Formats: sequence, structure tokens, C-alpha cells
Amino acid sequence: MEKTKVQGIIVKKNKQKPSEEETEESAENEVSEENAEAAPEEPAADELKKAQAEAEDFKRKWYSVTAEYENYRRRTQHQSAQRYQEGRADVVSKLFPIADNLARAVEACNDEGTRKGIEMVMAAFGKVLEEEKITEIYPVGEPFDAEKCEAIMAVEPAEGEESGTVKQVYRKGYEQNGKVLRYAQVVVVK
Repeated sequence: MEKTKVQGIIVKKNKQKPSEEETEESAENEVSEENAEAAPEEPAADELKKAQAEAEDFKRKWYSVTAEYENYRRRTQHQSAQRYQEGRADVVSKLFPIADNLARAVEACNDEGTRKGIEMVMAAFGKVLEEEKITEIYPVGEPFDAEKCEAIMAVEPAEGEESGTVKQVYRKGYEQNGKVLRYAQVVVVK
């Protein structure tokens, strides 16, 4: 008797003429062999479709995570640059009172040499402001703008002055790229 393994089923082969029982058994084995061959194809196709769907799902999730990470990287890079610029502006803002005092010193100084030295320091400060793209807010004669100025006093209009205009700047203001770093303190015509 010879044994053969087909698709996990052991089939016995006799070299002699098979009996009726063996013939029925071999017929059943042949039928089960055919079923065994057909059955793996259906689950394999289903498993393949399932694996492909799963792979597509993983691919979609990977694209999503990659896009999220790229957005996060750009956002944090932008925030970092913005915080750096704000930090620089904060440091320069602390120098504004010093510039105010130097301007008062120039006005009060009687000695020409001292005046010239203070003006040189003021010019150097102006250069730093220019490099940082910080501009002065000095709105004399312009309409009062509450987004850039702070009114500290209102005076009666003189002849030819319009109501709501800035007559005098008490303290200069400064802005950088449209953002006010320090509001100008002004006297406004009523």
C-alpha cells in the first residue's frame, strides 16, 4: 500500500484491485480532495482582499500622520521665529526710556561738545531701531489715532487748528511691522 499526501490529506493507494469499501473511501477522498483544493482559494482571495484593504487603510493613516507632522513643524517653526522677534523687540523696548532721557539732555544742554556727543549716541540708537525695522510714532498735526496714541491731555483749539488733531507729542511711540511697541503720549485739540 502506497501513501501519498495531497493538500494535507493522506491518500492510500493499493496496487491490487480495490474492494468496494476502498472504492467508496477513495471516491470520498477524491471529493474531499477537490473540496480541499477549492476551499483554500476562497479564503485566500478573501484574505488577500482583507490585507489589501488593511494596507490601504495604513497608507491613508500614514499620509494623514505625515501631513499632520509637516503642519506641526511649520507651525512651531513660525511660532519660534515670532517669539524670537518679540524677544528682540522687548529688549529694544527697554531702551526707549533711555532715548527719551537723551532727547531731554540734548534740549537742556548748553555745551556744544556735549550736545554733539549726545546726538551721536541718539544717531546710533536710531540706527539700531532702523535695523530692527522699528519706526517712531510722532503724529503732530495728524488726526488722533487711538490705536497708536494715548491722549494724556486735551486743549482748546487755537486759531486754524482742527478738533481731534494731535497738537504736541509728550513721549514718542514706536511700532514694528504694524505692531505698536509703545504708544505715543500726545496732547489733543478738543
